Order: sequence, then structure tokens, then C-alpha cells
Amino acid sequence: MEPLQHRTEENSPVLKYGENVRNPFKPTAAFMGASWFALLAGTVGYCIGLWNASMQLNEKGYYFTILLFGLFAVISVQKIVRDRAEGVTVTDLYYGLSWFATIAAIVLLTIGLWNADLARSEKGFYAMAFCLSMFSAIAVQKNTRDAKLIGDKEL
Repeated sequence: MEPLQHRTEENSPVLKYGENVRNPFKPTAAFMGASWFALLAGTVGYCIGLWNASMQLNEKGYYFTILLFGLFAVISVQKIVRDRAEGVTVTDLYYGLSWFATIAAIVLLTIGLWNADLARSEKGFYAMAFCLSMFSAIAVQKNTRDAKLIGDKEL
């Protein structure tokens, strides 16, 4: 197998002109579909669990708000980390606030579930649905950004 540093324009699949060669850095449709499916499964499952839960409406609102807050926070962190890796200027204040928001969402969910009068299986369900939603939101945002970036360069 040829080392990457010895690749030339002649044998690079990205640089061949006039051929329909897939860019190896572009996310595949299967990975993008799996990421979207995981995001929908996590968030819809979490919301269905809240809808069917026998808790007060203010408790349901608390857990729903934590989900939305967490989704926004992890997407923000992923964007900032990616911006910094690509050399885009990001303030340290926004970087710190994004990480703080992500950690705060996780801590608030943990405290809420710890003190909730729910069965352990319900607590585990909410924790796992929350984690699935957070991870898949990062993957969806990364795929969207990669596809857009590569799509702009190929045009």
C-alpha cells in the first residue's frame, strides 16, 4: 500500500477531472441517513416518553427544555471546534460558554433524573435517549457541514 505522502495528482481520486469519482472526505449517504435516523429516534423517543410519563406538566417542560438546550449546546460546540480547526476566528468567551452550556445540560439532566420519582428503567431510558440525541446531533451537524463544504469546492 502506498503511503499518503507519495500520492500524486495522477493517482489521486479527488483530482481526476472529467471522471465521476467520489470525494473520500464527503460523508456517505448511509452515514448521513444513519445519523439523521439516530437523531430522530433519540429525540422522538425522548418526547414520546415525556408525553406518556405520569409526571406534572412543569416536570415535562423541564426535561423537554433540557433536551432543546443540550441539542443547541452540542451543535454549538461542534461548530466552534470545527471553526477553530479550520482557522476561523472564534472568541474564547463563546467557546467557553458553549462548553459550559453543554456540561450544564448534562448536569441538569443528571440532577433532575437523580431526584425524580421515576423507576430506574425510566431514568435510564431518558438518559440514553438524551445521550443518543446529543451524539447524533453532533454527527448530523458535522455531515451537513462536510457535505456543504465539499459541495461548494466541487462546483
